Amino acid sequence: MDGFQTSPLKTPAIEIVDLPSTHDSDDEEKRDDIPNDASFRDSDDGDDDDDLSLYEDMLDSMPDRAEWEDKPVDVCTVEESFAFRKRLRLVGEDQFITETIEAGTLSARKLCTAFGIRPPPLLEGQPDHKYYPLLGLGITRELTKRVKLPQYNTIDDAVELLKKSKNIIVLTGAGISTSLGIPDFRSKETGLYSQLQHLGLSDPQEVFDISIFREDPSIFYSVAKDILPSTRKYSPTHAFIKLLQDKGKLLTNFTQNIDNLESCAGILPEKLIQCHGSFATATCVECKYRVKGEEIYNDLKAGRVARCDRCIRTLRQLKPFGIKRKRSMNGLPSSKKKRQSYEDSTDDEDYDIAVAGVMKPDITFFGEDLPETFHDRLVQHDRELVDLVLVIGTSLKVAPVSEVSGFLPAETPQIYISREPCQHIDFDIDMLGECDKIVTELCRRAGWDLQHEMIEDNSIDVQLHEGYDSRYSFKIVPA
Repeated sequence: MDGFQTSPLKTPAIEIVDLPSTHDSDDEEKRDDIPNDASFRDSDDGDDDDDLSLYEDMLDSMPDRAEWEDKPVDVCTVEESFAFRKRLRLVGEDQFITETIEAGTLSARKLCTAFGIRPPPLLEGQPDHKYYPLLGLGITRELTKRVKLPQYNTIDDAVELLKKSKNIIVLTGAGISTSLGIPDFRSKETGLYSQLQHLGLSDPQEVFDISIFREDPSIFYSVAKDILPSTRKYSPTHAFIKLLQDKGKLLTNFTQNIDNLESCAGILPEKLIQCHGSFATATCVECKYRVKGEEIYNDLKAGRVARCDRCIRTLRQLKPFGIKRKRSMNGLPSSKKKRQSYEDSTDDEDYDIAVAGVMKPDITFFGEDLPETFHDRLVQHDRELVDLVLVIGTSLKVAPVSEVSGFLPAETPQIYISREPCQHIDFDIDMLGECDKIVTELCRRAGWDLQHEMIEDNSIDVQLHEGYDSRYSFKIVPA
């Protein structure tokens, strides 16, 4: 995957799957000289870009290991997987392939499972060399994973890091807004994706697929009201980030959220990178005319596709000259045309809507590039300055934001705060529970005065997870 290492942060937004974490605090192997590619990945059929793209898409659609490891598939055990991944880091990719695949000790198909990859039905019954590209991608991802720093393990360590650090990157996701009633995306019962089954899509994420939006924007607009920010109220976690800024500690807040609440909390524009955009503005997909998000809020709330006023004005000016255009279906097949219920059928609107562009909120859809500011800020500014990373309220399932952790210097400590653990990245300290409660407790221990109307005077019980040295749960102690 040649482009992965040179610019892992400039790929379009895609979702990734969990790969099992090693939790190996003794393995401090540096990752500076990772091979770009391996000869074993070349198959008899060639290794063109289309084939590699197919395997990348296949890897990105894999289920979590927990969902398939008990099924009748020839897989590596957890112990074997751990040993293989440790050996890979110790000897490097070329020697690892020599000792395994070339030595015939096991098949590429089975070795894929050591890196959390379930052999896909598409390759069932195929020769073993057909699994080489998939295995190569799994190995590349393993080698670019971050290695936990063994010196940071306790809550006291986390507090001391907060107090002494001067350039903190805070990477946030939907979990910092759920206390405000804004749903996240992936929670099994309450997440937005779980509520979109009624749309009849093969994958609920298609709502945010740019190709689907271009075909039929009414699908997105039918659910936009559910994710449209309805308040300027922000959470205690937002207030915590603002407190870091006030103390001169905030380097950058990279947010994946599109609710724009960081701005409401007072995070300065020069300290904020909205990785996936926001509803603050909207742009016409045809003429690129940009407006404030408020101008299309009524359409968003009504589930009605917003059209570009400038396009409409232009078309109306052409009307007196007898120029009339039929509605454009953008080359859609007949099955897609049936879904164009968002278009009115009045005579006047034949002029206005026929080619008037659709207004798209300036949020990043799957398949779109992230803003240049994301890559530029991280590569040209933050990477050399950062001394602590806080990842809060995100499962890091969407690339390229998911690649940030592994891109930053290996010696920079990283702390993870969320409801559920992140299985595919080794953070130094994991704190699991409600984000608001956790940051409030950290501030209390640091002697910081975090002010917010939602903060309650509750005692927090902190427990170390069994089998871990640095994973904790935070729970409210019942009164």
